[in-house]
Amino acid sequence: MAKKGKNKEARLKAPKMSKTADRYALYLQSVQAPDVDAAFFSKVYKKEFGQPAKTLREDFCGTFAVCCEWAKRGDDMVAYGVDLDPEPLAWGATHNLLPLSEAQKARVHTLEADVRAANTPKVDVLAAQNFSYCIFKTRQELARYFKVAHDSLADKGVFVLDLFGGYESIEDNKEETTEHDGFDYIWEQHKYDPINAYGTYKIHFRFPDGSQMKNAFVYDWRLWTIPEVREVLHEVGFGQVDVYWEGTDPKTQEGSGRYYKALQADCDPAWTCYIVGVKGA
Repeated sequence: MAKKGKNKEARLKAPKMSKTADRYALYLQSVQAPDVDAAFFSKVYKKEFGQPAKTLREDFCGTFAVCCEWAKRGDDMVAYGVDLDPEPLAWGATHNLLPLSEAQKARVHTLEADVRAANTPKVDVLAAQNFSYCIFKTRQELARYFKVAHDSLADKGVFVLDLFGGYESIEDNKEETTEHDGFDYIWEQHKYDPINAYGTYKIHFRFPDGSQMKNAFVYDWRLWTIPEVREVLHEVGFGQVDVYWEGTDPKTQEGSGRYYKALQADCDPAWTCYIVGVKGA
């Protein structure tokens, strides 16, 4: 039997969990739900056009998990992922793409490029998720990107965005912790400027040994409102722009995780929604 002193010494020498953890794996587990997103995209497209969507472009794709999920949904499903950062693209190639079958891999294409300049075949669905387009801080920049998205869609297509808001989302120095298997996810609203609507948001991870991965991801965004996003989408050519609002679970009175078209909503202190621009409706 090992002596207690040696066990303590071994624990002290063991590397902190925050030093060995993989931030992309943690992000995928705590933030993303690729299967849910892919199913929603398919549902929206079929609802609008009465036929299944076959092609997807995932902008700001990071590790392109949604692209890989899309390719798994059928033998004729093709996906294109676009991101400027080579690091998450490389991670995705090893962890998300590699486990796919050879046929599925052949239908996933990635580009290391600016989403405003990427040249891909026209697609049925173009998605910009996890509020990524909020890096565009002026109306002109936002419109330029939205116009590229419109032009990158086929004659019949949908552009799917998500957005968050509510009065709790603009509180400074506020943290919200969510427990996951083996770690805690911490969302920090670091600072918000009401004059220009610029906000700094951070993701941290905390582990059972007490160590933390601080600033695993840091975002410098403009927090756009739903009316602003809808107006710009209309301006660049989307004839129909819908808001999908989260339903309420009658038992818990919390969000149900299911989203429905809505024309108005209650003043929820913290909400997320989908905004869908429809081309060719």
